[in-house]
Amino acid sequence: MENHEHMHDHSHDHAHDRGTQHEHHDPNAFKRQFWLALVLTVPVIAFSPIWQEWLHFSLVFPGSSFVPPVLGTALLATGGRVFLISGWQEIRHRKPGMMALIALALVVSYVYSLFLLVAQLANLGFAGMDFWWELAALICIMLLGHWIEMSSVMKAQNAVGELAKLIPDYAEVVSDGVVIKVPVGRLQVGDVVLVRAGASVPADGRIVDGSSQLNESMLTGESRPVHKKVGDSVIAGTINAAPTTAATTSVVELLAAADSTELGALRVEVTAVGAESVISGIMKLVADAQASKSQTQRLADRAAGWLFYAAIAAAALTALSWSLIGGQTPSFVLERVVTVLVIACPHALGLAIPLVTAITTDNAARNGVLIRNRIAFEAARKVDVVLFDKTGTLTTGERGYVASRVTRRGGLEGDDELLAVAAGLEAGSEHSIALAITAEASRRGIEAVEVKDIMTIPGIGVSGRFLEFRLSAGGPGLLTRQKIDIDVQDLYAADAMNSDGNTVVYLVRDDILLGFIAVGDVTRDTSADAVWELKQLGKKVAMLTGDAHGVANAVAKQLEIDEIYAEVLPQNKAELVQKLQAEGRTVAMVGDGINDAPALAQADIGIAIGSGTDVAVESADIVLVSDNPEAVAKALRLSRRSYSKMLQNLWWGAGYNIVAIPLAAGVLAPIGLLLSPAVGAILMSLSTIIVAANAQTLRGKE
Repeated sequence: MENHEHMHDHSHDHAHDRGTQHEHHDPNAFKRQFWLALVLTVPVIAFSPIWQEWLHFSLVFPGSSFVPPVLGTALLATGGRVFLISGWQEIRHRKPGMMALIALALVVSYVYSLFLLVAQLANLGFAGMDFWWELAALICIMLLGHWIEMSSVMKAQNAVGELAKLIPDYAEVVSDGVVIKVPVGRLQVGDVVLVRAGASVPADGRIVDGSSQLNESMLTGESRPVHKKVGDSVIAGTINAAPTTAATTSVVELLAAADSTELGALRVEVTAVGAESVISGIMKLVADAQASKSQTQRLADRAAGWLFYAAIAAAALTALSWSLIGGQTPSFVLERVVTVLVIACPHALGLAIPLVTAITTDNAARNGVLIRNRIAFEAARKVDVVLFDKTGTLTTGERGYVASRVTRRGGLEGDDELLAVAAGLEAGSEHSIALAITAEASRRGIEAVEVKDIMTIPGIGVSGRFLEFRLSAGGPGLLTRQKIDIDVQDLYAADAMNSDGNTVVYLVRDDILLGFIAVGDVTRDTSADAVWELKQLGKKVAMLTGDAHGVANAVAKQLEIDEIYAEVLPQNKAELVQKLQAEGRTVAMVGDGINDAPALAQADIGIAIGSGTDVAVESADIVLVSDNPEAVAKALRLSRRSYSKMLQNLWWGAGYNIVAIPLAAGVLAPIGLLLSPAVGAILMSLSTIIVAANAQTLRGKE
């Protein structure tokens, strides 16, 4: 299948790229090397005198003393080779870092141990404790660490790659009323496919027939199924979770379903395949995020470079100091120097950041948060104000029913009767106000009255005939034109609806006002919760819109937003962001990623929301697949947790070296505190384990 092959190839290429950055190895290569190293390390430790002494056992036979050197050499030539080559490349390019330090520790421990073996065989009288078991443990631990790191780095990509597996192998294409089963790889834009209840959507598309609930949690992190109807977009890999219930299904839909396929089945027109699909786009974004380095990672890389020179300097200072002090044998001084160089290996520091960033990217992708710019994501924790563009983010961007009121003299029993009259008048109209009214009537299961002779009154509204009555619907001009009286209470209520930024539609029977309906830009169900969550995080929430102040104030009041910028032209949005930044504020701009592009680019952190069908938003630093504004708070929490773990791991990783190097050099030797090579190696291993375990605590966190 072409779609699958493209997606999996993309994942493979990404893995190869990351592997190239880590010495042309993938996780499986490190895994194989680790198990081989472990098999060789166990006997090296078993034949080490120090371990036999600690564990009170003896394993000696003729030639047993050669087991550690032979296996140690084999280990260096196999598992240690990748570190030696990479370390040499860093030194050759005069950019010593993590690999240079690891290579230094391996070479020094091997050469010193080999020297002691030769000295012993030649009876040179040079005493000292060799580093064979430390060498073996170092290689084993480093391979394990790199295996864990590379596996974690791959997990975010693999997590997204799992989406490709949700795409069925075959799709049911509807052609001339006949359903034909074809491989997904052969689908083309424009094909109409049948998606039965419980089946996966085979390609990105637009619903042309049917309605149902779709499970999009694998993309957005939102557990609730999303209702989809004709005209809505669907994404490949999402699941047609269940048929729409009878409570929300019209009789027409039920009859159509019984006559054709089944309730909840969808007909979807394919709009994108292969590389143009949403899943491919998401995979590319995750790959880009993994390839980018964070500010903290750059700090860790620089720290490794500094540590390389610090280790060399500390070793030279150790040799010089003990030589000048005197009273110590050459073997003691050499052992101190070697110990300093060996334990300077910063493997914990090397794991500190990559593990956190890999796990964070994985968590983010699972929660519908796609990181395009890791440095910006890391800085998101410092945001002072979150600036929302109103339309399409806090509101749905579509006209919807807001409220209605029947008049006393109109004689209608309630809102439902008013909606039945309005829906009858607006039937067949494509105007946004008409669609909002008919959609609300349909949602409530209200049957529209049958209005005949419907005609448009230019600039006023519509009119028609019901039985012997003349019905009309329109704006305030309708009341003026027909000289309709309106009670004071009704006038106040209509004025209040207008003040909230809604459009008020008046319904008239002959010369009597039946009632009125308010239609407006509907706020999302989760917008108020999103604002509250951001405030709990200590962020100021602001809103900008091109709408009038009345509309903006109404939405802001409903959502409890204090900072409002209304009547802002699209070309001036970026200037507003610049103005807030000039006040010394760090701004996160949240927009739809299309007409908000300049503002998103100008902001310290640009967040494109609801861009699941357009993930290649070049102007945004963070792309939210879901249109749920609560995902903004989710992204900021992830940023804060990620940075906190990075700092903790940096201190664990660097702290070990800060304490261990002076102790290994013998700074506290006068009071009898001297770090032996064996204890140093154990502490180094412990530091690495702590860093890895600490990073893993991020897993599963929102």
